[in-house]
Amino acid sequence: MQFQMAELSPRQRYKILVSTVTPRPIAWVTTIGPDGVVNAAPYSFFNAVGDEPPLVVLGLLKAAGTGEDKDTAANVRATGEFVINLVREDDAERMNLSCVDAPRNVSEIDYAQIATTEAIEVAPPLIATAPVSFECRLVQALDIGPRQTVVIGEVLVTHVGDEFISDPEQLHFDTPSMSLIGRIHGPGNYVRLTDTFTMDRGAFDPDRLAALRQADDAESGQPAAISDQDGGLAPTAGIVGDGEPASQPGQAGGR
Repeated sequence: MQFQMAELSPRQRYKILVSTVTPRPIAWVTTIGPDGVVNAAPYSFFNAVGDEPPLVVLGLLKAAGTGEDKDTAANVRATGEFVINLVREDDAERMNLSCVDAPRNVSEIDYAQIATTEAIEVAPPLIATAPVSFECRLVQALDIGPRQTVVIGEVLVTHVGDEFISDPEQLHFDTPSMSLIGRIHGPGNYVRLTDTFTMDRGAFDPDRLAALRQADDAESGQPAAISDQDGGLAPTAGIVGDGEPASQPGQAGGR
């Protein structure tokens, strides 16, 4: 079944995205407003998007009905600073309490009884119980459409709990011990990162390509086109591909 997204309502498009783009990491974002009130709110439209400079991205939806910025977006625009804290399972209840639509003069830090500690480079505090926190400076806030702001931030300082660092020199982390949670389909549904598997990323094998050609030729009785690495069709003679650098150890293999 296909969905023409332009023909759907915003709510329908939202349901399709959050029901399929899963699991999603959670950014528990702390900011400070111009009045000094500390705000904390979780967002699952979040990910890391680069390393030179190190960048993260947040998708911040605007208030339903009014189309105004919610506290996080308003504070980021006003101050240019924010902290992204990752969420461990033990913090799930406090994180959920910080989801409420509290008045702007009410701090979710107080409402949800969230422990904080001072950051190094930015004014918003870290969540003390978070296994990882990223101090961020605003790079750009993009209003794309009437309902959302895309925030790109540069990570200035990363805090990782000492108990989760297995080898400081090699930057090997005991990520499973962080007990991080993420969002999945449906309202109120979360996932634990405990069911994993491993696949090594291999190098390009020209012998495999030759074997595929021979098999296709034998089946069809004529030379067959072979898909190149980028998903297009390459001719059987003179295949050329742009390729990409071999991944670094531990780097995901997405394209």
